[in-house]
Amino acid sequence: MMTSVPAQTHRATPGQTVGPFFAYGLEYPKQHEVVFPHSPGAIVLGGTVFDGAGAPVPDALVEIFGADADGSVPRARGAFRRDDHTFTGFGRAFTDDEGHFEFWTREPGGIRGRPGFYAAIVFARGLPDKLHTRIYVPGDDAALAADPLLSTLTPLERATLVATRTPGGGLTHDIRLQGEKETVFLAF
Repeated sequence: MMTSVPAQTHRATPGQTVGPFFAYGLEYPKQHEVVFPHSPGAIVLGGTVFDGAGAPVPDALVEIFGADADGSVPRARGAFRRDDHTFTGFGRAFTDDEGHFEFWTREPGGIRGRPGFYAAIVFARGLPDKLHTRIYVPGDDAALAADPLLSTLTPLERATLVATRTPGGGLTHDIRLQGEKETVFLAF
């Protein structure tokens, strides 16, 4: 006896957004300190998350994961229990009332002629899912031009993924969720 599959009679339900209470259970001590502040090689990576209207987002969460300075991928445990010595490459920072986030981390090194970058994820209320992007280290123009992702983008799009060096040697990078100069986000 053959049975037929009934036609779909219900519409798919829409996804839920990640907020406004997504922060509960995500916080842990020193989450933005990927390395101990002021330790050898430590830099500050900071920026602001903006919404489509250009206003700062005061309750977003930014996660980063980056290679070590030599380009090696960290494999050490302890991302959620900071011991002030182990570099795990992973950090999490909430934005403040002005939409600003900040990490103490190391500048990721590139490998095989590719530029160093941080993989970044942004969570914010109103988003149906997290957003994936990259934050590239400035400086090696040849490596940036040859990068497989950056080479497919227009100059304006590339600019949304490359950080700016601060006078103190750190990096600054703003993330724009929509609108003019919208950050390039990756599909996963």
